[in-house]
Amino acid sequence: MKFMIILISSLFMFHSHALFEIDENKALLQSEKNTISIFETNVNSVVHISNIRKVRRGSARGFFFFHRPSRSKERIEGEGTGFVWDKNGHIVTNYHVIRGGTKFMVKFHKDPKKYEAKLIGSEPNKDIAVLKLVKTPKRLTPVKVGSSDTIKVGQKAIAIGNPFGLDSTITQGIVSAKGRAIRGITGIEIFDMIQTDSSINPGNSGGPLINSRGEVIGVNTMIYSHSGTSAGVGFAVPIDAVKKIAPQLIKYGQVKRAGFGIAPIEKEMLAYQYDIEIEKGLPIARVFEGSSADKAGLRGITGDEYEIYLGDIILKVDNKDINSYDDIFNILYEYNVGDTVKVTFLRKGKKKTVDMKLQLLQPRD
Repeated sequence: MKFMIILISSLFMFHSHALFEIDENKALLQSEKNTISIFETNVNSVVHISNIRKVRRGSARGFFFFHRPSRSKERIEGEGTGFVWDKNGHIVTNYHVIRGGTKFMVKFHKDPKKYEAKLIGSEPNKDIAVLKLVKTPKRLTPVKVGSSDTIKVGQKAIAIGNPFGLDSTITQGIVSAKGRAIRGITGIEIFDMIQTDSSINPGNSGGPLINSRGEVIGVNTMIYSHSGTSAGVGFAVPIDAVKKIAPQLIKYGQVKRAGFGIAPIEKEMLAYQYDIEIEKGLPIARVFEGSSADKAGLRGITGDEYEIYLGDIILKVDNKDINSYDDIFNILYEYNVGDTVKVTFLRKGKKKTVDMKLQLLQPRD
């Protein structure tokens, strides 16, 4: 009888353990299953990027005055995240992840091999860059690209990246806000940034922000933090901007920006340099000869030995207010070369409007 009791007890323990495993799987919430599915679908598309820089050692003379030739040494400048854009081996990441690097090494999830990549092009003002793998792994899975225009505040937001060098880390939160204007690495504000409370830390930069359908809606870029670690306020460049930038970087190595052909001056600088104060608009400092603005008759600042004369002040582009360089940069970024826009400007206290065909901007503009 004692033997039977022990046997039944053992059988009960075996079956209860099996039942526990079944119950545990059933206990997964639908939202948990969704998160697991997103991670498993995307983790092989997210990569770890090492930014390597060659540092040249200077020559030196020893005690016996012999000459030692200079040698270069490689060192890791920084690390970050990126994701596979297409089957040709293009990788999207942040500009600040690759800045200053001369060589880039890419590592995939659970792949011991490191793959070299070369820089194809970058758009520093939007903090976006594209690398291309020199050799690709046997299987290359691009991410599924979504839309940032249709996102809703409060929807799920998932980040996959390499915070503090910890590969393939997933964090989950929500879209906390949209349409944020955040100053980027070049000092120019990036419009329409996505704010999220999904934990983003150093090393997450360049990684994807993903919605509940497994689509990339942004590129995780920066955090607001006093400690340097996540404080629940992270920002991502919207994927709609990347969809415009990445193809141009791949095709041309740069973004072909449209504009007027002017050199504007901020109101604060106008007051500082020329002691002229205005309330609204963006003053034109100079109009380049032969430009669209020149052909439309716009005027910049002029002067003689006695006085400085204020030129035209741009007030609106297609009824969108212009009050700073950030405004005109981000508004015109949405247009293409050859598009026609309606420009409202102020000249000697009178408002004027002119239709202007946008031109390809040169590096001077």
